[in-house]
This record gives sequence, C-alpha cells and structure tokens, in this order.
Amino acid sequence: MPDLLLELFSEEIPARMQGRAADDLKKLVTDALVERGLAYEGAKAFVTPRRLTLVVGGLPARQPDRSEERKGPRVGAPEKALEGFLKAAGLSSIDQAVVQSDPKGDFYVARIDKPGRAAPEVIAEIVPEVVRGFPWPKSMRWGSGTLRWVRPLHSIVATFGTPQEDPEIVRFDIDGIASGDETRGHRVHAPEAFRVRRFDDYEAGLLKAKVVLDPERRRDVIRADARTLAEAQNLELVEDEALVEEVSGLVEWPVVLMGAFDEEFLEVPDEVIRATIRANQKCFVLRRPEDAGKPAAGGGRVGVGFGSLTKQRAAAPDQAAGPAATPKAGRLANRFILVANLEAADGGAAIVAGNERVVRARLADARFFWETDRKTKLADRLEKLKSITFHEKLGTQYERVERISRLARELAPLVGADPDKAEQAARLAKADLVTEMVGEFPELQGLMGRYYAEGEGLDPDVAAALEDHYKPQGPSDRVPTAPVSIAVALADKLDTLVGFWAIDEKPTGSKDPYALRRAALGVVRIVLENGLRLQLVHTLGVGGDLLAFLADRLKVQLREQGARHDLADAVFAGGGASSDDLVLIVRRVEALGKLLETEDGKNLLAGYRRAANILKAEEKKDGTGAFEGATDASLPTDPAEASLTAALDAAEPEAEAALGREDFVAATSALAKLRAPVDAFFDQVMVNAPEPELRANRLKLLARLRRATRAVADFDRIAG
Repeated sequence: MPDLLLELFSEEIPARMQGRAADDLKKLVTDALVERGLAYEGAKAFVTPRRLTLVVGGLPARQPDRSEERKGPRVGAPEKALEGFLKAAGLSSIDQAVVQSDPKGDFYVARIDKPGRAAPEVIAEIVPEVVRGFPWPKSMRWGSGTLRWVRPLHSIVATFGTPQEDPEIVRFDIDGIASGDETRGHRVHAPEAFRVRRFDDYEAGLLKAKVVLDPERRRDVIRADARTLAEAQNLELVEDEALVEEVSGLVEWPVVLMGAFDEEFLEVPDEVIRATIRANQKCFVLRRPEDAGKPAAGGGRVGVGFGSLTKQRAAAPDQAAGPAATPKAGRLANRFILVANLEAADGGAAIVAGNERVVRARLADARFFWETDRKTKLADRLEKLKSITFHEKLGTQYERVERISRLARELAPLVGADPDKAEQAARLAKADLVTEMVGEFPELQGLMGRYYAEGEGLDPDVAAALEDHYKPQGPSDRVPTAPVSIAVALADKLDTLVGFWAIDEKPTGSKDPYALRRAALGVVRIVLENGLRLQLVHTLGVGGDLLAFLADRLKVQLREQGARHDLADAVFAGGGASSDDLVLIVRRVEALGKLLETEDGKNLLAGYRRAANILKAEEKKDGTGAFEGATDASLPTDPAEASLTAALDAAEPEAEAALGREDFVAATSALAKLRAPVDAFFDQVMVNAPEPELRANRLKLLARLRRATRAVADFDRIAG
C-alpha cells in the first residue's frame, strides 16, 4: 500500500515548540485522512530545528466508493419543492428517485452513488488546510503573503506511492510555495537541494547531508558523547534531561565538545555555576566522582562528532584554560559540555574558545553577585521587602513574612520544632528575593538564602528551612523532614491558600495563576509523609471549600499511589472528629479498601445500598425523618430481624471502641461481621410490612445499620 511523505521546511523552529508541533502535525493530518475515508496502518512525525516531517504508511490508493440516500418532499408536493430536491440531489428527473413509505406518508428518496477520489487528490486538499490552520503558540507573516507560520516557510515535500513504484508528487500550492520532491540538508555542510522519493531514501539522504532527523536519536548522541567526554577526563556528567531536550532542538548535526573555565570560579556555589552555564550557554556541567582519582592532565579540548570520537589539542596558549582542576569529590569540576551544530575544520577549537569567553564573563558576574550579596546580612534586607508587592489585596512581601512568621511559631509545637527557630527562619525566608543573585537567577530563591544564612553562622536548622520552605514544588520534589523546615513550609503554603481564598482568587478549570493546587498538594504531602497529626479545621482554622480543595488534592495523591479516590470521598463525607486529620483519613481509606476487597465487604456494601435505597424512598414518602429513633423492643420480631439487632448490638460498640483507639482495621472488621445477618434480613424479612408499627420499626433498624457504617465512612460515596 502507498505511503505519504510530507516535509515542511522552514527557518529555525524554537526548540520549546518542536515536540508539540510534531504531535500536532501527526494528529491533524491523520485525523483528516481518516475523516475522509483514508484509513492508514501507521504514522510517525519527526522534527529538527528546520523541518517538520510526517510519514504515513499503509494508505489506500483512493477513497472507498460511497452510497447515500437523500430524503425529499412528499409524493404530490408542489413543483417548486420537487425542482429544489432534484437540483440538490443532482437528478435530472423525478423518475430517477424512488418512493419510500413511513408512518407520515410516501416520500421521494434519491440514492446517490459517490465514487471515491484518488488519495493524492484528497491529500492535496488536507495539507493546505492543516498548514494554514496550524496551532503554533506564536506565528508570523513575511513578505507580501498571507500565510502565518512559526518562521518563514521555504519549501514543501509531498510524495505518495508504494515501495515498488516511483512515488508521485502530491501537487498543491500554499501562498506561492509549490509542493515538490526536493529538500535541503545541513545549513553549512550540505546546503544544496537534493531529490527524495520516499521516507527511506529521505532519511538516509538527510543523514548523508549531516541532518539527524529523529529527535530521540539526536538526544541519544548528545547523552552518549557527553558521557564519553566526561569519562575521558575522569569526571561525571551532571544529568539534565530537560537541557538535553532543549539542546537537541537547537542542532541538526550534534557535535559534542568540552570547554573549561578558571578554577577560581569554583568558589561560587555549584548551583550558581550550573545555573549560569545552563541559562546563558545551554551547556552541561561536570562533577568529580566521589571515588575518582585525579582527572587527566592538560588543557586540551575534546570533541565528539556524530558516530566518531576525535581529539583536538589547544591551538594556542592564550586559548587554553590551564591544567585540569582537582575539585573536591562530588563538587563541580571546571569543565563544561557544549553541543555545536557543525563539524568545524579546527576540530571545534574556535567554538570552544568562544563559549569559554562567554562562560568566563558570566561566571565573573555570578562571582561578583555572590561576593556583593554576602556583605549584607539577610536580616538587614527585610526592609526592602516593604517595597515588593505580593498581591495588591494581600499586601507586601514584608507583610506576608510577618504573617508567615506568626503562623510558623504557632505550628512549631505541633510539628516538634523550636518556636524561636521557626519564627526566625520564617522571618528570613524571603530575604534572598532582594539579593543580586536571585534577581539574576530567580530559580535559586531559597537555596541562596540557605547559603547566605550559613555564611552568617546562623543555626543550621534555620539555614536549611530557608531553602526547604519552598518544597515540595512538584510531585517528584522532596518533602522537608526537619521540624523547623516543616513548620515554615506549612506556614508559607497555608498563608498562600488562606489568603487567596479570602480574596476569592481560587483556581478555575485549568487556570491556576498562583499555583494554589501545587501549594495544597504540598501541604498534603508534608503532612502525610511526615505523619503529622494536624486537624486542619480545629487547629489551623482551615474550613469551608478550602478544606474540600485540600481533600481534592489528597484524592489526587491517593490516586497516584494506587488508591481509589471514591474511598477518600466516603471517609471525608463520613465526618467525625478526624475528618480533617489527613493521616487518619488515609488510614481509614486503607482499612476501607481492604474491607471492600473481601467477599464480606462487597456483600455488606450491597446490603447497605439496599437498605439505603429503601430508607431514601420511605423517608421521601414520610417526610418527617422519623426512622432515626430507637427501635421498639416490645414489638414482635422475625428471627432474622432479631439476629440483625443482636449483631448491631455487638458491632456498634466494637467499632466505636476501635475508632476511639484509631484502629480502623478493627473497626471495619467489626462491620464485616454484619454481612451474614444483613443478608438473612433481606432474604427473610418484609420491610414494608402491612402493620404500620412493624414497618416503622424495621425501617428504624435499617437506619441504625446506616448509622453504624457511617461511623467509618459514608458508603453512599463508594463507587461500583
């Protein structure tokens, strides 16, 4: 079956847009093909800085023929109606229509056969539609045309055919750009156009022209060659997958090189060096392994080309970075990895030297910031926070720090922290926001506060809390475990949540500009992973829909851990003294989950639902809620009814005692014993007895069963 090859060749596509663009191209084109009756066997999209490519395999040569019926007017309708029907259906005479009968009468029906069109004809309609409506986050126009694309579009390859035949060009034109079968290779190494026929020779031709089409293969080259260079110097690559992704989107022919910087810059914290080199030069940093000996001597530069390893000595003394450094084990080395987009005649010496000059200048700035910041104590910076607005309705950063420090002091005894340390850490937590270093690298906030606090000789617990109070910042980020850090982290996040709830700035749909979902999930993770017994309502004053919001985040966390979110719903809805104690809620969820995995639990749930449905219907009829009272022991009872009463007499106090000692497994086990009496009750007892007193008494017994189960959870909320 034929394959489609499509390439959209342009100026450089921003790396951050490439992955999404490849996915969009694949989806838009394949969806349109299927919609038009052209089913396919497989499709794959590729992207480089200058091209979007799609190959769709196993397409039919043409659309299937179709037959459809179009209903017309009634038999005997006015002439004008008949004429309109004939014109719309493409018929020359009413005799070409058939008459069909339905309950409303006899109607003319046109049966229209539509032969399928050739696939290239259909593709020639689809691609221009896709290109003109492509969902780039940002696009531009150029010249006098009307087409919008991320960068100027230069050429389009569109071929269609089987491996056994010469593919044909799918002919179409987009804003003066005619489709064809010519593409270009690397901008420097192979700028001349060359013809392609199908995907195999297209990919091979690009590789020969110094273009690695597959982004994953480019990423593999960068990872492997960077590690090879690092190992050659007895160093380790500091892995950075996000940077690998970005850099692979900047090059078509990755050539990995190593540069160096002056050892004196290693006085600056490792994170600052990494942020400087990463942000400004998109380069990787290296570190000395914990168990490594001395690195290889010499200031030579090593370059790795695609598929081969080469070495290049420094061309001149003024370009060399000096002998290899011997940094402390585990710390960064004075080396970095860069990725060029070409194989230079000098082996990359000039490229490395240029990057080294820029890195040297950037690190000099970073060292200046580092030295300048340490001249002013964190406490002396607090006054500057008065000029920084946190939110127009929530005041300045200084006012927020005042709130956080008070709350951290209140939380400290609850989490085992020293109140004075917690208050001090909270007061200094935002001071690094007005440092030069954080002004240059906002991602280092908190971390720099810790470094500056350590430099001032502050208590280690206080210094650690300055960094850790922002954590966790995502589902994979670590959670603070030191008591002072916990107190400040909780205070920071709770102040954010309570504050934005107070001014009615809550997340809506997918919009969450103040990262409140992240803050709430942070609270949940800190509480759970540290086993903190905090009652959100009674102790912290969290209530209303903010408590529900935290409950939703808890459900997210439980779902990620494999638990059922409906069980969390059931436990929250059950209420009780621990309904805002997240640790106890999780324990209840776990115990409830284990109960429902047993046959007794499943049957008890079924019996509960039957009882609840009967009560719901009868309470609606009665309208007084009279079934919540105690049963009348003087009334005659069926043996199964008496058995259920006795089982409840035993199970209720047993479950209550277990809940009192927070033994939720025992509480659910007590409820599980009700399974057999409940089954027997529904098998042998008619609840809606003709005698009003008996009916009411039996409904009260079912209401008692409902109350007993709700002491653990609201079974109404359990799915399935």
